[in-house]
Amino acid sequence: MAAPVVTEVDYHFDVMCPFAYQTAKWIRDVRAQNGLTINWKFFSLEEINRVEGKKHPWEREWSYGWSMMRIAALLRRDSMDDCDRWYERSARALHEDGHRPHEPDVARHLLDEIGLDPGVVDAAIADPTTHDDVRNEHDRVVAAGGYGVPTLFFPEFTTDSGEPECMFGPVILDPPTGAAAMRLWDATVAWLEFPYLFELQRPKNAAHGGVIADRLDAYLGARDWVSIDRGTVISFDR
Repeated sequence: MAAPVVTEVDYHFDVMCPFAYQTAKWIRDVRAQNGLTINWKFFSLEEINRVEGKKHPWEREWSYGWSMMRIAALLRRDSMDDCDRWYERSARALHEDGHRPHEPDVARHLLDEIGLDPGVVDAAIADPTTHDDVRNEHDRVVAAGGYGVPTLFFPEFTTDSGEPECMFGPVILDPPTGAAAMRLWDATVAWLEFPYLFELQRPKNAAHGGVIADRLDAYLGARDWVSIDRGTVISFDR
């Protein structure tokens, strides 16, 4: 039987997450081949891993991934494509170039680099409703039982309760392209046929850990936070 036909996906990301960045590279390749509509949405690793007694990210004047998503939220109101371009460039700056897009001046420079108004940084931070955009979409993932990124929702496929089907992953290090990207897409959406298939996981061994550390070298040098490895999820604390 062929894999289910999917034409639209909600992709929840946090710019801070190196694996969500790799998976986003893959799903953009899928989009280029099959015309998939990607709705970029948010999830905060800072909030999901917040330690009791510390401020919520919306209580801070500037808060790393949360603020980068507030920029994306303001851009998205006019153009999903601009949101996509900001996510791609800011995440590439962090995870490949070793830069710090979570610093306001760097964020302004990157917006200018991709032909967008650097003033969006200040406008997004001055607009309290951008907090609402990020928080509402974060809460959507949590309500569905999610805990990290990438998290995908499939609006065309619903659960018994009428909510869109939700999946965590795929978590990948080397995003495939071309025909291989489509094979992974087919394998991913094939899960939609089995509503009570919950988990299939390849454990990370010591050799995997060495490869991951090597591949994430630029990110590890640029981050200003502590990364917490929870098996399939990298989370963050300040």
